[in-house]
Amino acid sequence: MGLFDFFSRSKKESLDQGLEKTKQSFFSKIARAIVGKSKVDDEVLDNLEEILISSDVGVETTLKIIDRIQARVSRDKVLGTDELNHVLRDEIAALLEENNSNQNGQLEIITPTDGNPYVIMVVGVNGVGKTTTIGKLAYQFKKAGKKVVLGAADTFRAAAVDQLIIWSKRVDVPIVQQGMGADPASVAFDTLQSAKSQNADVVIIDTAGRLHNKLNLMNELSKIKRVMEKIVPDAPHEILLVLDGSTGQNAFEQAKQFSQATDINALAVTKLDGTARGGVVIGISYQMKIPVKYIGVGEKMEDLQLFDRKEFVDSLFSD
Repeated sequence: MGLFDFFSRSKKESLDQGLEKTKQSFFSKIARAIVGKSKVDDEVLDNLEEILISSDVGVETTLKIIDRIQARVSRDKVLGTDELNHVLRDEIAALLEENNSNQNGQLEIITPTDGNPYVIMVVGVNGVGKTTTIGKLAYQFKKAGKKVVLGAADTFRAAAVDQLIIWSKRVDVPIVQQGMGADPASVAFDTLQSAKSQNADVVIIDTAGRLHNKLNLMNELSKIKRVMEKIVPDAPHEILLVLDGSTGQNAFEQAKQFSQATDINALAVTKLDGTARGGVVIGISYQMKIPVKYIGVGEKMEDLQLFDRKEFVDSLFSD
């Protein structure tokens, strides 16, 4: 069992509400595409391809889905348009499952056997909801009984440090910070030292994300990792990239660029409740081969949820 269940009834309702704009846009387009059609033919598939791409599922992922539906049409000979939603649901779910992008609805951390804290380094450009994501994660880890320490290593912007201090007070967890202009690696070093002295379970380190100079970003993140390894040998255990789902394919481009700058092993896609572009989660899951671990579907603390493939598809295709 994980630390706590992200998908209680209230969480499922929150997910349903958060995906409502995407669902309404998506299925209204499908309804228009099949009007007057009784079976899935080449015209319907062409229309569906356009719908998926315009819903920010991405070209590569869309073509894979269309190929799978075409294979099903060939196998079943006749596929009625009344079955299209069901078939589309099955193929999207299967695609996500095959790429191992599903979670089980539980927040789990692998506690290092040497007694060190579990270290999460968070990356992402300004405005994607990075600081808010850190605050919500800290809240939920603390709620699960874990001792959390935050590190304000995004020292490029004064606002980033100030925002994280506000979140630390709101969630009531300790923070290590040296203010704007400080050496990010020094902040990370001090944070891990402080966390070890407090016997913390989880450390969350905020970092800068200046993609306009990828080489500097790569060097900075590499330095932070090297310094942290002096305190906790395997740190960071998780490098979490936060993406703004409302930016659609721009989020995918950011994911590609960040994956070239550092070894990302988890993704968080935020702001899905305010957009009709929820399909970007499907595309990023398939194309990046990096698990989407968290999704943001609202402003409340509990609205940062673990990405559960089954629950996501169920909500997207629910009546």
